[in-house]
Amino acid sequence: MSPDSVTPGSVRSAVEVNEEIRALWRRTGGTLSAEERAEYELLVVEWAAAIRSGVVKAA
Repeated sequence: MSPDSVTPGSVRSAVEVNEEIRALWRRTGGTLSAEERAEYELLVVEWAAAIRSGVVKAA
């Protein structure tokens, strides 16, 4: 996944994003290149947004 492939406003669950984060770590063996690090950072931001969205819906 390139940083450009994350669509602003796209809605994925925290579970889906977390699985993609885990797949990234498995694929790289735990060592991220600069490009992979950028991908990871975008995924973490997306994951956090999904978590916040879930909390708001639960409230």
